[in-house]
Amino acid sequence: MPPADADEPEPHAISVRLDRLLAARGMTVTELAVRVGVTHVNLSVLKNGRAKAIRFTTLTRICAALDCQPGDLLVYEPERPPDD
Repeated sequence: MPPADADEPEPHAISVRLDRLLAARGMTVTELAVRVGVTHVNLSVLKNGRAKAIRFTTLTRICAALDCQPGDLLVYEPERPPDD
């Protein structure tokens, strides 16, 4: 595999469903950021799928604040080959 361009994020097959969870809980990103103790910007990076990593402690606090499981937030969606 060729080296990734430094400006381009490395591709991955993990989708973040933070928008769905926030909507279901009637909560904003700003409110979640306060509850979790991270910046609004960091949560936005996660929400938009641009995060390179997430600490287990942060994931734990997000799950506690949203009353969810990690699998409710992060989903593996492999790219499917086109139908023939």
